Amino acid sequence: MPRDPFNREIDYLRISVTDRCNFRCVYCMPLDGLRFLPNNELLSPAEIETVIRAAVAVGFRKFRFTGGEPTLRLDLPEIIERAASVPGVGQLALTTNAMLLDTLAEPLKRAGLARINVHLDSLNRETLERQMRWANFDHMWAGIMAAERVGLTPIKLNAVVTAGYNENDVVDLARLTFERDWHVRFIELMPLGGGECARLSVKRYVSNIETRRRIESAFGPLSELPSDNPADEAQNFKLAGARGVVGFISPVSEPYCGTCNRMRLTADGKFHLCLLNDDEMDVRKALRSGAADVEQQVGAILIRAVQHKPTGHHLLEGRSTRERSMYQIGG
Repeated sequence: MPRDPFNREIDYLRISVTDRCNFRCVYCMPLDGLRFLPNNELLSPAEIETVIRAAVAVGFRKFRFTGGEPTLRLDLPEIIERAASVPGVGQLALTTNAMLLDTLAEPLKRAGLARINVHLDSLNRETLERQMRWANFDHMWAGIMAAERVGLTPIKLNAVVTAGYNENDVVDLARLTFERDWHVRFIELMPLGGGECARLSVKRYVSNIETRRRIESAFGPLSELPSDNPADEAQNFKLAGARGVVGFISPVSEPYCGTCNRMRLTADGKFHLCLLNDDEMDVRKALRSGAADVEQQVGAILIRAVQHKPTGHHLLEGRSTRERSMYQIGG
């Protein structure tokens, strides 16, 4: 298993398969002025499989597919199936907004997907459509139900808490854990990309300290759960009598860079070394070189990327990624 210069074990690769999304969340994507990658600049299913084979060969075990919105890739089941066929690959997961999952859940499960994370900022239809612009709650909920029905579990719901939008809706989301064995997780806003969405993320930031206080005011104290994974980005808790888990992902108020185990592959074939830094290494050039030892070359680039992974972000000093927004990195 590869280690970076700070002795962190890096064994988790998040793979963005597209920069396109069918939503326009206020903190992520503006309504206009966007340019998306042409199809020939996206990695193909075969190229993604090569990266996964190379990653497994150097010690990576955990893989998650992201976007943009990954279900917009018509060949997503093929991508999952190819990944699942790689000897030594661990559990495959997907982050999605669930809009298209009602019909895709079963073929994705059949292809080898193990579980999903769903981005759902509110159970209130009006709030949801205002914050996750172009969202449709009924379609999203149908997708979540389909995922549960076919066994893409445990289901994790991720809500980005945004002042003036959904900060009062966290109580209803946490209430879900009484009825279902889901993980409901609250994420602090992170400014990425330097545009209007990054500025909104600073202006509308809500600390998870405040979010936790709202939930405990409604339901009583949260009990922290022991973790068997030191690299887990969420601090996990239970409410008394609840079936599920309440989690807090707090990159601003309680950074977890010291235990980070992640590397990211962008949709256009760059290893993005840290979510909140601009450092990248090109792997697409090697994938398309026609070299007989392409898998070994990709593995060497990945090892080099791990060796250059930054120690952490610099949000408290007012610095973040300027070159890419969240939808271009994959979260």
